[in-house]
Amino acid sequence: MTLREKVGQLFIVRPEALATPNYDLSTHYKSVSAMSDVMRTNFGNYPVGGVALFADNILTPAQTLAFNKELLNACDIPLFIAVDEEGGRVARLANNSTFGLKKYASAAAVGAAGDASAALEMGNTIGAYLKKYGFNMDFAPDADVFTNPNNTVIGNRAFSSNAATAAKMAAAMAKGLRRNGIIPVYKHFPGHGDTSEDSHTGAAFANKTRDEMSSCEWLPFMEAGSLDGVMAGHISTPLVTGNNVPATMSKQMITDILRGELGFDGLVITDALAMGAITKVYSEKEAAVNAILAGCDILLLPDNLGESFDGLMSAVNDGTIPEARIDESVLRILKFKLEYGIIEV
Repeated sequence: MTLREKVGQLFIVRPEALATPNYDLSTHYKSVSAMSDVMRTNFGNYPVGGVALFADNILTPAQTLAFNKELLNACDIPLFIAVDEEGGRVARLANNSTFGLKKYASAAAVGAAGDASAALEMGNTIGAYLKKYGFNMDFAPDADVFTNPNNTVIGNRAFSSNAATAAKMAAAMAKGLRRNGIIPVYKHFPGHGDTSEDSHTGAAFANKTRDEMSSCEWLPFMEAGSLDGVMAGHISTPLVTGNNVPATMSKQMITDILRGELGFDGLVITDALAMGAITKVYSEKEAAVNAILAGCDILLLPDNLGESFDGLMSAVNDGTIPEARIDESVLRILKFKLEYGIIEV
């Protein structure tokens, strides 16, 4: 693989990023629901590793299936085709009435009785219909522990306010997704359930000690295995790391704690890099470079694909990031694509 092909594997983007790769999506957003010649050309220039669809990309069952089939093979290496389908209020397909799918009130409703079989059924159901419509990755389960009643960004997206219950429910849902060939992505490490702030709009803090987090927030993420992903949140943990660097940018949090202390050896994916917690502090290049140096494998939804991609290329070319660090993540990504049948041998 060329360096550009390898760097491309580190990105999962919105389809709109391939329509306007050198513009900020926040100011030049026009939704995309079908492939275009411009996108095909830009896939050649920016051979990304995956695409994530949102509600305005998902119009009807037939359109979604056709779009995903074209996206899958838009690059030489087939893509991750991802979606946020947690169940409840975050469900891009089930909340579209044209699909006629089973809808869940919330993860909290499923988790209320603490019965893991209910979460397994949820994962099986969601996994089956995602597979049917051409997806291979789900940004779910939400593995947060909802312990702060003032937290509005998570709320009933979490299975429970009890860490042990949240852990077994998240693990059961992930098992159901895997059974259907869908890569589960536990989110949002190191835990978004106790924050008062929303990382979509600005900095978010978990003001707990290492011991407090390891006995609560981190328990569900310890269930994630070698065939799972973990989404790193833009959450600062000053009592753990001694600084306000968000987890996505923190080598201490990603490499030392998540991979080292917790033993996670699957894919680490950043939360969306277009979120306010990142864009208000870091440039496109800084965010991409810092996340890779921290130990993340995949850069999710940068605001400006061109700046992020070219910034990462220049960082490798000037030695800021060793190419061996890129290779480490690319090998992990390719392994996942092989294990889940995205790449066929």
